Amino acid sequence: MKIGIDKLGFYAPHLYVDMNDLAKERGIDPGKFTIGLGQDEMAVPPITQDPVSLAANAAEQILDREDKDAIDLVIFGTESGVDHSKSAAVYVHQLLGLNPKARSVEMKQACYGATAGIQMAKGHIALHPDKKVLILASDIARYGLNTPGESTQGAGAVAILVSASPRLLELEKESTYYTEDIMDFWRPVYSSTAFVDGKYSNEQYIAFFQKVWKDYQEQTGRSLEDFAAIAFHLPYTKMGWKALRTVMEDAPEEVQERLKNNYQISTKYNRNVGNIYTGSLYLSLISLLENQDDLKEGDTIGLYSYGSGAVGEFLSGTLQSDFKEHLQTAAHQAMFENRECISVAEYEKVFEEELPTDGSEKKLNIDEDPAKICLAGVKDHIRSYAVK
Repeated sequence: MKIGIDKLGFYAPHLYVDMNDLAKERGIDPGKFTIGLGQDEMAVPPITQDPVSLAANAAEQILDREDKDAIDLVIFGTESGVDHSKSAAVYVHQLLGLNPKARSVEMKQACYGATAGIQMAKGHIALHPDKKVLILASDIARYGLNTPGESTQGAGAVAILVSASPRLLELEKESTYYTEDIMDFWRPVYSSTAFVDGKYSNEQYIAFFQKVWKDYQEQTGRSLEDFAAIAFHLPYTKMGWKALRTVMEDAPEEVQERLKNNYQISTKYNRNVGNIYTGSLYLSLISLLENQDDLKEGDTIGLYSYGSGAVGEFLSGTLQSDFKEHLQTAAHQAMFENRECISVAEYEKVFEEELPTDGSEKKLNIDEDPAKICLAGVKDHIRSYAVK
């Protein structure tokens, strides 16, 4: 039985700031952002968008009534959840009108959460092949104004529908994973922003990739020549390339060129969104599938997932027949085209607007947010959402 990704959806806020503008305002050479990090634009979430609404908007675009009735498991991977107790999945379950006879849970392990959800989904579908699983990867990467991590912020969500007989990508059984307790990136429960040891995190990202890739080779007997492309978790778009090039030295030149070219294509969307934590690997996959015309049925795609703290995994999948017909390319391109570029001053104003933390009431103006699903306000410590 085939099990894999049947549909993929993505949503980002309608506001963004140009990284050239941000660099100039901060007195930094723009090339440090656009070339050094590989980032052109950074999504800016208005106060009317949080991880719940972002995820609901991503899923809403791909699910039909048949999907909603068949989904009996919702897994929400995030590291910027809105509640320490109630899962973000339960909110989205209600907003989308899913089958009430379903499990809904939230998973956390930095940027790895959605991958863990996918592996759980595979086991669930193996036992219940007539059902479907909705994986949500939604985050707002937030470090603070004028901080070293500011240029690697972002916001967005990816929705992944896992089923038997997938129309996009059959997920293969083999995968390799590795866990080690390290402190490269973390956010204590008392802090609204993350702490990061940037150099150390980069080193560990690469080291974990080398470990899981070596294990994958030994387990499967495969080499780089067997892959049409490899998509990476991308805290910034140059990061994956730093890892990939460490294992390419012995590959034939044409293989190196193919993987390098497809890697660049896989970063297109991420360059214009920024870091979305749990969803960044799967945004990279979406970018690859929607922007590379040379991919074909039977091509093998590698996926490297990394969550600081840290867990790494290498998994793979095989493209299905007519997969291009089941992508949301036009919708995603329209979303990018309709976004609004704001000034650095406007970005700072949006960034500093926050919800109350004392239980007081705050109603939000959702008329300026074009999203179908928005955060409408908070009262008595309870968030309320609106579906337009």
